[in-house]
Amino acid sequence: MDRHDPAKRIGMIIDEWGTWFDVEPGTNPGFLYQQNTLRNALVAGLSLNIFNAHAERVHMTNIVQTINVLQAMILTEGPKMLRTPTYHVFEMYKVHQDATLLPSHFECGTYDMTNKKIPQLSVSASRSENGTINLSLCNLYHENDADLNCELRGTSVSSASGRILTSAKMDTLNTFKEPDKLVPNTFGDFKLAKNRLAIKLPAKSVVVLEIRDLKK
Repeated sequence: MDRHDPAKRIGMIIDEWGTWFDVEPGTNPGFLYQQNTLRNALVAGLSLNIFNAHAERVHMTNIVQTINVLQAMILTEGPKMLRTPTYHVFEMYKVHQDATLLPSHFECGTYDMTNKKIPQLSVSASRSENGTINLSLCNLYHENDADLNCELRGTSVSSASGRILTSAKMDTLNTFKEPDKLVPNTFGDFKLAKNRLAIKLPAKSVVVLEIRDLKK
């Protein structure tokens, strides 16, 4: 697109992204009802980071479904309703809405499996109108933690707070008996020093940091 439309007059709309796994046993196969685990949350975080990074070209994206179908954000059962891990990633990432994309460059190890490799980490960053820097991070590796050292240029950091979505098992999910088994928690495994930030990301985790500028 950059080759054929260097002025970027044409925006892209990404329709129906998300996971498609086997339906839940005992459900109608045509309804595509599937559960939603930490694995789905990592897919959501990775996808949203990619969309954020290409915000100048990607004007809109649509998750495949929102309720009860495929990678849904809400599951219902009669009068009951629960929020899935994917829902929680969307809620964590809402800090990027109406914010300004910040360029980010990083180097990391790889996630190797079955002779295939992808970067272990996924990152996107933005600045809100109030000057807060929003940093969303995914450690895709199911076993290995990651140490990330960030240099925040053009800012003087005063404080930061964080939230994390993770679990001991990749297949952790919320059920109607345990609707809040997997929810975001406070994250504080990072250190600030002037404009540098050292973060220890647990395996299979989605983390969002809100970093406040001393000048704001």
